[in-house]
Amino acid sequence: MAALLNCRPELMFFSIFSFFSVAFSDELQTLLSIKSSLTNPTTKTNVFKNWEPNTPLCNFTGIKCNSNGSVKELELSSQSLSGFVPFDKICSLNSLEKLSLGFNSLSGRVTNDLNNCVSLNYLDVGNNDFTGTFPDISSLSELTHFYANKSGFSGKFPGNSVANMSKLIVLSLGDNSFDRTPFPEVILRLDSLNWLYLSNCGLEGEIPEGIGNLTELINLELSMNHLTGEIPSGITKLTKLWQLELYENELTGKLPVGFGNLTSLEYFDASTNYLYGDLSEIRELNNLVSLQLLQNEFSGEVPVELGEFKKLVNVSLYTNKLTGQLPQKLGSWANFDFIDISENNFTGLIPPDMCKKGTMRGLLILENNFTGEIPESYGNCTTLERFRVSKNSLSGVIPAGIWGLPKLQIIDVAMNNFEGFITSNIGNAKSLGEIYVANNKFSGELPLEISKATSLVRIDCSNNQFSGEIPGTIGELKKLGNLYLQKNKFSGSIPDSLGSCVSLSEINMAHNSLIGSIPVSLGSFPTLTSLNLSENQLTGQIPTSLSHLKLNLLDFSNNQLTGPIPDSLSIDAYKGSFSGNNGLCSQNIKHFRRCFGESGKPRELHTLLLCLFVAVIVVLLSLAGFMYLKKKNEKVHERSLKEHSWNTKSFHILTFTEDEILDGIKHDNLIGKGGSGSVYRVQLADGTDFAVKHIWTSDSGGRKMSGTTSPMLGKRGMKSKEFEAEVQTLSSIRHVNVVKLYCSITSEDSSLLVYEYMPNGSLWDRLHTCKKMPLDWETRYEIALGAAKGLEYLHHGCDKPVIHRDVKSSNILLDELFKPRIADFGLAKIAQADSNKDSTHVIAGTHGYIAPEYGYTHKVNEKSDVYSFGVVLMELISGKRPIEPEYGENSNIVTWVSSKLKSKESVLSIVDSSIPEAFKEDAIKVLRIAIVCTDRLPSLRPTMRNVVKMLEDAEPCKLVGIIVSKDDSSNKAEQLKDHTKI
Repeated sequence: MAALLNCRPELMFFSIFSFFSVAFSDELQTLLSIKSSLTNPTTKTNVFKNWEPNTPLCNFTGIKCNSNGSVKELELSSQSLSGFVPFDKICSLNSLEKLSLGFNSLSGRVTNDLNNCVSLNYLDVGNNDFTGTFPDISSLSELTHFYANKSGFSGKFPGNSVANMSKLIVLSLGDNSFDRTPFPEVILRLDSLNWLYLSNCGLEGEIPEGIGNLTELINLELSMNHLTGEIPSGITKLTKLWQLELYENELTGKLPVGFGNLTSLEYFDASTNYLYGDLSEIRELNNLVSLQLLQNEFSGEVPVELGEFKKLVNVSLYTNKLTGQLPQKLGSWANFDFIDISENNFTGLIPPDMCKKGTMRGLLILENNFTGEIPESYGNCTTLERFRVSKNSLSGVIPAGIWGLPKLQIIDVAMNNFEGFITSNIGNAKSLGEIYVANNKFSGELPLEISKATSLVRIDCSNNQFSGEIPGTIGELKKLGNLYLQKNKFSGSIPDSLGSCVSLSEINMAHNSLIGSIPVSLGSFPTLTSLNLSENQLTGQIPTSLSHLKLNLLDFSNNQLTGPIPDSLSIDAYKGSFSGNNGLCSQNIKHFRRCFGESGKPRELHTLLLCLFVAVIVVLLSLAGFMYLKKKNEKVHERSLKEHSWNTKSFHILTFTEDEILDGIKHDNLIGKGGSGSVYRVQLADGTDFAVKHIWTSDSGGRKMSGTTSPMLGKRGMKSKEFEAEVQTLSSIRHVNVVKLYCSITSEDSSLLVYEYMPNGSLWDRLHTCKKMPLDWETRYEIALGAAKGLEYLHHGCDKPVIHRDVKSSNILLDELFKPRIADFGLAKIAQADSNKDSTHVIAGTHGYIAPEYGYTHKVNEKSDVYSFGVVLMELISGKRPIEPEYGENSNIVTWVSSKLKSKESVLSIVDSSIPEAFKEDAIKVLRIAIVCTDRLPSLRPTMRNVVKMLEDAEPCKLVGIIVSKDDSSNKAEQLKDHTKI
């Protein structure tokens, strides 16, 4: 017995050792199983690099053990992991207290096995790509930190799960597509919470008064939901609040009395609601760092105390009804960053010291009633990126330093009373993309140094007193897309170098004193859509090179031009474009003299005959050599093409070879030019037609030869961004209303996209050009509905939303039955989490279709596409273009429609006269939808899914009312309802 007793300690030790050895072995196998389930990029930071059987598990990267050697923490966040998470394996780690999987690309479902992790006090599965509903994890009652935000969850809000989590300090469930639900009452009982993130997760109804029970809160975020009613007074009890975010809801009423009690508040954002009243409660919040109340209905004056806030760096109050003067010390204390108070009724002087610390990036005060001069201090603000003071009553001379600020991206001083010059130091503004100085009293010459601001994409100097010659160096501005110089005193000739501005889409030099001839180089622009040289003193003939342009607007009226109008420009679309030029002649346009057969012109006739004789001789002498060279070139081209190494990537079953496509890329088959390439109609031997797009680049786009039938595949050097965007977007899309991409064909030198061919061209062609034809209302309606369904698919039917960014009638193609297809994805982008990546210097869209907020934010999203689609609807209804002279200067079809909503007669006058009376009421139903789509506030525009539903309800002959109840859209739509009695 004694011997037995003496050995018991050894047996006990052996048993304990055996138990832990088995436990450690099990946990090791569990961790290795987790490793095998997840994928980690093979990089130097591979988190699983030392997860090997011969390594002690407590030494694994991301693993922490307790004193017994069991796994206590699993930290795998931000490791680029993908795959399905084996929650059953993870929750077999019985001592696990922390599970951190956030900021990865994990997918699949979060399973009920998570309930077995009963010891967890920290759970982070946020910022991943999970799907499905979040399971009930009521058993995890020890949790203090729970992150499941932005992870793709849907279905019922997991309110039951948190009911038992009385120890919660952090709850983050925002940015998930949960079903709509009232604010969960169970959360109001979690009185230890200091961090509550429930933005963008389907909350509706009112914020409960009981929110005041959560007195430990330092962060409360409820933005981007469907919350209504007033901000509850209970919120004034949350005196520890550091951040309060309520933006993009439907809240109404005033800031509650006592809101000034939140003296710890540093970040307050209640933008894009329907809040009103004054800002008197703000005066006590002297710890504010950021104040954002934009797009509400606040009125009254900004509290003078705001000028004494020592931490304030951001102020956004634009689109309210605020009045009075800004505190003159505003922004002078801290490292001030940004102010946007546009679209209010502020008066007085601009505070002078907002860039006192040299950190300010944005000054936006447009559309107010400010007076006085721009303070000199801003001429030294080298950090300034956006300077917008347009539509005020400012005067004096712009401080010279402003023109040359190195980081400045936009100067907008239009519609004031400024005078003076644009100074030569503008050449130092290497980041400057846009200049708006229209409607002022500027004078003098444009400095030659403007050509050194090579990032410029838009110049608007219209309606000033500029004089002298247009700089001959302007051709160095390769990114310039829009040039507006109309209504000035410019003289001299149009620089021939202007033709080197290969990105130009609009030129307006009307109402000046320009002389000389129209440069031949203006015919080389690949993307020019508008050219206005009217009301000048231009002479000479109209260059035949302009025949290559695809113009929506052309105006050469009231000059001194002579000679024949090129046949390709003698079309109805350019009616009136040549009036006031008595020396012009035309064979096709009425009211112009004929170019031949007139008496009294013997010298001209003699010259013409002589030229013809010389031409015949030259042709005869050249014919033999030409035939020889033609045969030789054909052999060279054939050999050149065959020597290329082609890569064909198919996205559908192909019935053709790459050689058949390549043989069709010739000038004879050219059917159009878009913003990013040439389009050819290629017909196979069996009669099947395809549209083939050759993307242009700066290496080749401007140097293609015309007048040849040989293949035109120019050097590229690298694939263009437009090509990559279009392939990425279209290769995975399958929808009847999105143009079908059959394949891409690429080599080192060329990139081609092969599409289905649309025999009826574009909607723009059928509404506005020489191909214009009557479209009955049923056809217009079907085009509208089909195009809407295509955009709905892009926004809601793809894995991630696809933003087209250039929705317009010329990008809606029509098949043989006039069924629409959304096309031209050269500017499209997959929606990214970081929306700040949009470039300021790439104009996203086409003038007349661009949403108004783009002027503020330089960013686009799905609501930008909705606005553009609303413009297309207005085109379909009215038959008018987005920009027409009759709308007036700085106006478009949207403002024109708004001006017509005063009576039933004026509303009906919007409808195209070719639409029969019986269908005009149906057209008005769709007009209501167009008005809602073009609301100034993006948040008040419907989604494309809702647009489709509204269009289906507006089917011809179906008596349906469309209810709109927001802001300007409400007023306009209600006006429409009153006047049309629908």
